[in-house]
Amino acid sequence: FLDVTLHKDNNITTGKIYQHVIQKERRGDYLGKTVQIIPHVTTAIQEWVERVARIPVDVRVTPEAKPGATGGGGDGADHVPEVCVIELGGTIGDIEGMPFVEAFRQFARKVGASNFCNVHVSLVPQPKTTGEHKTKPTQVSVRELRGLGLSPDLIICRSENPITSEVKEKISDFCHVDPDQVVCIHDRSSIYRVPLALEEQKLALFFDTRLDLNLDHKMPRPLMRRWRDLADRYDNMTKEVNIALVGKYTKLQDSYASVVKALQHSALHIHHKLNLTCIEAEALELTAKDTDPVKYYEAWQALCKAE
Repeated sequence: FLDVTLHKDNNITTGKIYQHVIQKERRGDYLGKTVQIIPHVTTAIQEWVERVARIPVDVRVTPEAKPGATGGGGDGADHVPEVCVIELGGTIGDIEGMPFVEAFRQFARKVGASNFCNVHVSLVPQPKTTGEHKTKPTQVSVRELRGLGLSPDLIICRSENPITSEVKEKISDFCHVDPDQVVCIHDRSSIYRVPLALEEQKLALFFDTRLDLNLDHKMPRPLMRRWRDLADRYDNMTKEVNIALVGKYTKLQDSYASVVKALQHSALHIHHKLNLTCIEAEALELTAKDTDPVKYYEAWQALCKAE
């Protein structure tokens, strides 16, 4: 979506942070002090974010372009990025994410309110028995977040159907934010509809004001028109293409994320809807014919049906 190239340091994991801290401790960087979650691990997280945030993002460079020239739609290769977007995964309150939450609490205070914006994503379920949106999970998670020292500047409500203005007002009252700081992102026909939904709810204007970005508010109409055409094309495809993906870790969706995305984008480019079938490589082996013949024949049948 952003048309930028990210590298391995753009992905921060707990294991990477602990390894980094242990290496510093082994080198004697802490001068023999006892290594603790606070301040050593939390400081390492902040330093990692600050370092990566200053690295220029590479954009797609056309073959005829000279080294250092920019192509595509992102920042230039020599420009320091203006905004760093960080996803803190997991659920607020989980023990795994605690060092990261504490690190960003400290980070928010260090960089100042005008340089830090906290977007809290929360599920607003709608039980079919009542048909009413339930705001309690959002209230509890925001309360938990505040208890950990972070306050949401924006609450993104994920829901199956659009939430009503009454629900939005309720979240606003109980979570101590203005109604325009509560944004609904309900399920769409495709992921390509999401940026259009965010644009409709004037999120760019909110971030411009909140982070003092001084953006040009003239709508990039050609870009948005092309994006809308892309979303419409995705929704109205009639031709289909059947692809089989054979692999060892097909049960884990993230394992072949790059391959799956490449197939999706390629299919969209040639105006075809992708029907992807994942097949376990082991199920195609001759040994599977003896141990699990049903699985063996089903796997081969799925493979033979694919194009």
